[in-house]
Amino acid sequence: MSDISTSAMEGPRGPRIRRTFSRHNIVLYGTLFIVAVYYVIPLYVMIVTSLKGMPEIRLGNIFSPPLEITFEPWVKAWGEACTGLKCEGLSIGFWNSVRITVPSVIISIMIASVNGYALANWRFKGANVFFTILIFGAFIPYQVMLYPIVIMLREIGLYGSLTGLVIVHSIFGMPILTLLFRNYFTSLPEELFKAARVDGAGFWGIYFRVMLPMSVPIFTVAVILQITGIWNDFLFGLVYTGPESYPMTVALNNIVNSTQGVVEYNVNMAATIITGLVPLSIYFVSGKLFVRGIAAGAVKG
Repeated sequence: MSDISTSAMEGPRGPRIRRTFSRHNIVLYGTLFIVAVYYVIPLYVMIVTSLKGMPEIRLGNIFSPPLEITFEPWVKAWGEACTGLKCEGLSIGFWNSVRITVPSVIISIMIASVNGYALANWRFKGANVFFTILIFGAFIPYQVMLYPIVIMLREIGLYGSLTGLVIVHSIFGMPILTLLFRNYFTSLPEELFKAARVDGAGFWGIYFRVMLPMSVPIFTVAVILQITGIWNDFLFGLVYTGPESYPMTVALNNIVNSTQGVVEYNVNMAATIITGLVPLSIYFVSGKLFVRGIAAGAVKG
């Protein structure tokens, strides 16, 4: 009885229950809420403005929801807005961006994954020097290389073409992607690689049968990074292509900065949202895999 009474006086055992409204939680969630509002408000203004007619926009209340929803600004932004001498909207620039992004992403990721795999699992002479050069290339400002690349593309006859821009994006994306893949492959159990070597698998056999099936998260990270960077690129698209092959971002800039007639803010907002839909969609669809890839080795050394 004495033991029971003593335990009863001591109270319940186990971890203490954390208070929901502790000072730490209030500060944490309050900060997150403020940051979320900071980013959501501009998006909200863009969406409601794109759904209004110009007479309603002239009333001046940018935060009010549309009294009468109209999708005419979206239609005009896609196929009728002027991007210079032509009034074809964003449609041409969209397909140019697709033709630029798809091959650039595939080429850069495949080459970088092989580079990272070789640097992580196959010790060859000069590997450290090669890796150092790649990492050094990742930190060279793009602006420094603009004119030399113009000369190179002109000499091989690809300046002003989509093919030349694909080559540029593939090369500039390779250093950072190689670092990501190398760190990820290093984090995988080395016993799997050794077991495959014992079974007689060679360089490509191990890569395709062992490494690739285990690398979906890091490939997702690489795809998201490349699609976002290439799709949102403006500088390379403006410098290395011509008016017939401008990507979507250059077309958007031409629409927004057009000085002909009245500035149609609803069309500008709709065009901006349409341009950003592709990377946003990629994030929403594969966001969990992106976090898994980062946590599984993308930031490990």
